[in-house]
Amino acid sequence: MSNASSIRCLITAGPTREFLDPVRFLSNPSTGKMGYALAEAALRLGWNVDLVAGPVNLPEPEGTIFYPVVSAEEMYHQVDALFDACDLFIMAAAVSDFRPSQYLPQKEKKSVASLRLELEPTRDILATLAERKLNQTVVGFAAETENLEPNARAKLVAKNCDFIVANDLSQPGAGFAADTNTVIFLAANGSNETLGPALKTDLATQIIDRLAARHH
Repeated sequence: MSNASSIRCLITAGPTREFLDPVRFLSNPSTGKMGYALAEAALRLGWNVDLVAGPVNLPEPEGTIFYPVVSAEEMYHQVDALFDACDLFIMAAAVSDFRPSQYLPQKEKKSVASLRLELEPTRDILATLAERKLNQTVVGFAAETENLEPNARAKLVAKNCDFIVANDLSQPGAGFAADTNTVIFLAANGSNETLGPALKTDLATQIIDRLAARHH
């Protein structure tokens, strides 16, 4: 796979929103900056990029094939439709782990609302797709607040990934919403490398360069 223009890279970015009713939802602070930076770095190498993104306030990267989604289930179905054609799958999105078990078609009035919210798990997109990989390289992200490397390594194995990009949300200038980050780039072969602290745009370039080396 030495021809860069033949490489198709599927990237997810941003948060998902899991609606309780038409105006309330569960989500997280992901801005999509990392996923978009990865898309732009891949484009600079001449790769074909499919970008599946949850709701973010970022301009669509010019040159990608862009697929906006909202919920985890929408993201799953879109990624599922694109996965078999990709060479690399980078799951940078911060997918909500839970959703309300019941969706209310009308706004729930505060005066009558239950103060207990029943939740159910969303589909594990990364594990579901990695289970059926053939020749794809699968890259996951792990955002942790403790035991960063052991937790990330466990995720890499459990979800059948080739690489995991792990970041510690407890560190200043890292994680959601920040323009900078420090990550550990872990491989299935046991290697690991700390990247950063650096701008997310620079980290994205470093990550894509390492993935490109695998595809020469």
